Formats: sequence, structure tokens, C-alpha cells
Amino acid sequence: MKKKLSLSMIGGRLKRDWDLYLLLLPGLLWYLVFAYKPMLGLRMAFYDYNVFRGFEGSTFVGLENFIYFITGTDFVRTFTNTMMIAFWQMLIVFPLPIFLAIMVTEMRNKFISKLTQTATFLPYFISVVVVCGMTINFLSPSTGVINFMLQKIGIEPQYFMVKPEYFRGIYTTMTLWMTAGFNSIVYIAAIMGIDPQLYEAAKVDGAGKWRQITAITLPNILPIIVVMFVLNIGKMVKVGFEAILLLYRPTTYETADVIATYVYRTGISNGDYGLATAAGLFEALFALILVAFANRISKKISETALW
Repeated sequence: MKKKLSLSMIGGRLKRDWDLYLLLLPGLLWYLVFAYKPMLGLRMAFYDYNVFRGFEGSTFVGLENFIYFITGTDFVRTFTNTMMIAFWQMLIVFPLPIFLAIMVTEMRNKFISKLTQTATFLPYFISVVVVCGMTINFLSPSTGVINFMLQKIGIEPQYFMVKPEYFRGIYTTMTLWMTAGFNSIVYIAAIMGIDPQLYEAAKVDGAGKWRQITAITLPNILPIIVVMFVLNIGKMVKVGFEAILLLYRPTTYETADVIATYVYRTGISNGDYGLATAAGLFEALFALILVAFANRISKKISETALW
């Protein structure tokens, strides 16, 4: 009886809110076609896959592709570079939008506040290809503005893009410039939702700006910070594959070659789709483990988590 009642309720909701479900349909179809259907291709990780013969004509090799990737000469380099670039992302790129959001909301001059927010927000909408081109031009040893300023103070021009020791700093700075303004929007919205009476009570008690930020602003946006941190942990393994692919050179593989670029070279350039899929699947599983671990730690420390 309960089952029939629940089915009738579902049918009634579908009839009543059919227009809302119709709006949901395009997004649902997008996920089915571009997110879930490609998962069928993960089988390639367990085959010596031949693109012309398909799965039926390819040889099943089990975990051989995973073993080859993990024991290969490129694994240590790509895994280390992935983690190091991700570490700098979490150390610099993640926290600075929080400080930017606090700075923007605490500015007394609203015009300067809006101007700062707009100026830091706009770079997010510039194509990655354009931003990488700008970076290469700025750092050019002959026409770059950076080397021009270095020459003015008596320093010889440097070809930054071919020196592995500069790559992580260049990539981190470029990513920060592109994403800081956009990522700060979430924190600005959270700060705007804090009850103004808390600040008024703090002022009455003699608390200055710094004390208000540490005692009211940060504790109130801490749940949002934790959620964003867990989400960024999952994305950090990808470390901006497109930008790295556009910026790195064979001379910078030492510090720039990551798992995602290895997957691209192995699959697209060398045509070894089985090995490339295995490396990509390893990357995804490792990201899942990091998210689960970060979620568990945040739940124990702050009692805030995604699940």
C-alpha cells in the first residue's frame, strides 16, 4: 500500500512540476552524454587497445598497463611534479582569494572596492590560450617587459620559459592572477551573509578591525572554507592540464611534466590508448582517495564536511 502511494505521489509531482523537470532535462542529458557515457571507455585501461579493431580485436592485458605506468621511468617524475604543483596551488592560490574577499568587504571606499573586485574578476574570462601567450610574451628574453625591467637594473635577460627552476613559480603566479577574483566570490557572498549585529556588538566591546576579522569573519566563513578546500583537493591532481601543456617545453619536463600531460603524450602522440587510460584512471582514483581523506580530516577537526 505504501509503495502504491509513493508511486502515485511521484506521478502527481511529475504532472504538477513537469515544466521544472523539463528545465532539468538538458543538464541531465549533458551529464549522461559527456560525463557518464565516456566512462565505458575506461575499459581501455585493461586492454592493449587498437583503435581500428575495437575491444573485440584488442588483447586483454589485465593490470599490465597500470604496472607498466607505476614501474616506468616517467612515473616518479610525473607524480612528483603533479604533487609539487598541487602543493603550491593549495599553499598560495587557495588561501589568497579568502584574503582578497576580506579586503574587498572591509574597504571603506565602495568605488575602490568594486573596482578591485572587477579588476581581479575579469581575468577569469580570458581564454587560457591567450593568458599563456601573454605570459610567454611578458617573459620573452628579447621583447618581454620583465626582462626589459631587469635590464634597467643591470641584470642580464633570462629565458625563463626554458629553465625548469622557474616553471612552478610562473605557473602558480599565472593561475593566481586568473582565478583569484572569481574564487573570492564565494567568500564575499559568505561574508555578506554574516549578521551585522555581531560586528556592532564587537565595536561596542572595543574590538578593532583585526579582532573583528579573526573573531567574527573567519569563524563564520570557516564552513565554506572547509568545503572549498575539500573540493579543491579533488581538483588539484589535474593541476590545469591545458595551461601546463601550453607553457612547458622539453627542457622543463624535469619540473613541468605531470600525469595529465603524460596521458596526453602517450595517448594522442604515441597512440598507446590503453596505457594512457590506465594513467588517467590512476590519477582519478588518487584524487578520489585525497578527497575522502581530506573530508574525513575536516570532519574530525572542524565538524564540517561534504558528507
